[in-house]
Amino acid sequence: MIAHRGASGELPENTLPAFERAIELGADYVEFDVHPGLAVTHDPPRRGVEYPALGEVLELCSGRIGVMVELKRPREQTVRETLALVDDDAVLVCFRRAPLELARRLRPGIRTVQHVGFGVSIRGAAAAWAAGFQNERVTTRGLAAARRLGLETTVYTVNDDARMLQLADLGVTAIFTDYPGRALATLGRRPAG
Repeated sequence: MIAHRGASGELPENTLPAFERAIELGADYVEFDVHPGLAVTHDPPRRGVEYPALGEVLELCSGRIGVMVELKRPREQTVRETLALVDDDAVLVCFRRAPLELARRLRPGIRTVQHVGFGVSIRGAAAAWAAGFQNERVTTRGLAAARRLGLETTVYTVNDDARMLQLADLGVTAIFTDYPGRALATLGRRPAG
């Protein structure tokens, strides 16, 4: 269970309170967006919301929840700076292949999620740890192709209970959701909070 931008259905996304809430609820991972300069925010940032730096988020999450760092508009420097801060259990996520390829060259073995369907084919994601499918575009055929390539499968962003159950029945490895507590309850895992 991946808390998309924290427990963003309850609290402002990409904020320390949203990440803390995801931890309280018992999510497996918290996913957040990192921009050049290591600012944790999604475009465009909301006015009046205090967004943390990558180091602050990692400090909050350390030893408490897994982290999935989505690289937004990444430059080589952003990839290098991110890798310098995250531990070996972190997962990097991106829509573009080049930043993930660079990350794997710089730190072989780091897990990456390559989002597919927006200029990157499932075959193009073969070097990643997992393929990320948009909820509205995921198909059984696509999931099967990813598995044949040895990829784990993730689907984003799923907030409908019936859809969560359907994806679980299809054997999806993980889902991104704005409501991790509700998702955990739907899938038979009692939320911690």
